[in-house]
Amino acid sequence: MNQKLNRRTMLRSVGAATIGLPLLEEMMLSSALGAAKAEAPVRAFNVFFGLGIPAPLQDEGFDGVLEPLKPLSDKLLIMRNVDQVRCDESGINAHFDGASGAFTAAPPNGEAKAGGASIDQVIRKSHYPGGMPAGMVPTLIGGTFFRRSRVSRYVHSYNEDGTVAATIQEKPRDLFERVFGKIESSGDAREQQLNRSVLDSVVDQYKFYTGANSPLGSASRARVADHLDRIREFEQRAFEMTDKDDDAPKLPPRSRLLHGGQADPGGEGIDMKIDDLTREWRLMADLYALAIELDRVRFGSLTFLAAGERLRITGDYKYDGRLVYQFDDEKELGKSGSGGCSHEWWHKFNPDNKNEQLRAHAHMKMREVAYFLKRLDSSKDVNGKSILENSCITISTESGDGRHNDVKRELSGIFHAITGANGRFKTGQIMDVGAEGVDVYNTMLTAMNTKDRLGPTKRDAKAIDKIRA
Repeated sequence: MNQKLNRRTMLRSVGAATIGLPLLEEMMLSSALGAAKAEAPVRAFNVFFGLGIPAPLQDEGFDGVLEPLKPLSDKLLIMRNVDQVRCDESGINAHFDGASGAFTAAPPNGEAKAGGASIDQVIRKSHYPGGMPAGMVPTLIGGTFFRRSRVSRYVHSYNEDGTVAATIQEKPRDLFERVFGKIESSGDAREQQLNRSVLDSVVDQYKFYTGANSPLGSASRARVADHLDRIREFEQRAFEMTDKDDDAPKLPPRSRLLHGGQADPGGEGIDMKIDDLTREWRLMADLYALAIELDRVRFGSLTFLAAGERLRITGDYKYDGRLVYQFDDEKELGKSGSGGCSHEWWHKFNPDNKNEQLRAHAHMKMREVAYFLKRLDSSKDVNGKSILENSCITISTESGDGRHNDVKRELSGIFHAITGANGRFKTGQIMDVGAEGVDVYNTMLTAMNTKDRLGPTKRDAKAIDKIRA
């Protein structure tokens, strides 16, 4: 088929709800006609996980807690010995200091602001100085977290003045509404509201594009139909909507996880089953990945557990078909309240001990981070690479140790991993960088062709060229 469809024009034609479309052959310039190869859009996202990975465990590579990242090893550059010591603020919680420095390389500016912009927002400002294309979410911030004191514990996308780049969505249905629009009800009945789909207003147009008179080829018609089914599936999972099709799979139960102030009662922590935690996180990760795949968002951050997270986790933790550990934090620690939370395993870390509990928790965090990354790696972009390969994704955390009695040690050796950003960085290796976070981040920004830089203007910058492809 020689007919060429403009993606944005087609999006406007399929209805008022901004639900997006998958990449179709008809949207790409034909290489057979000698046209230039399509270019992937610039994207940048920050992925944060709480509590960190002690530097000695990072040294074990994929034989230790980093094992879940091994299937993605050729798509990642894992950087060890990255220091954030300049982020320390005397008198403020060390978890908070490290979390504020993640992606900004700057100490916090009080308890509600970061010390400056985050990587994703510097890139966004440079590449889209006039704002994002119509119909896009300018910045998407989401996460599954519970520890709430001080914003930088859980928000990881910041403007130049240190203010949050967007409101964070911590419930799957809120994230769905942020990306795809609210479901409005014409009546007061709750059931009527839940049974309305954001797709209702565009179903006729979708029927046209998948029907006999469609301008699309058979492969693209099938992709559009599959796309509609996926949107519907995620919408149902987020809103627990009733499907009229008797053959449709049953919906999972409504999430019963606590949010808001109830999730952090006085900082004493909450009880959490591992299956409940991962179920909610994976729905958030699925929805976030879908928003990227549909080109609804190109910048933002995603958080899996806040800095200094306090959970009393129970349940069997499995990976690759094997039982890794049976979590029961409160019982093993022999304490209730905050003293019985998994957070305590980090404070008990000793490089001379086995640290079995900490290892299991850190391994679980890597499993869930890998889940999100694999979603992006399974989706092809306009240039034939995966979205994961084309995007600039920075993965980091708050601490290189956990023990609060030595700030230099705690804010040294912070785990970092980055994706290739469409060939800009050396993926496929674990590298001992031996540099400050501000220099690593600014080297990344240079590779992303940004004008602005992070950190003090008078500071002598050091380019870390070995991370660049």
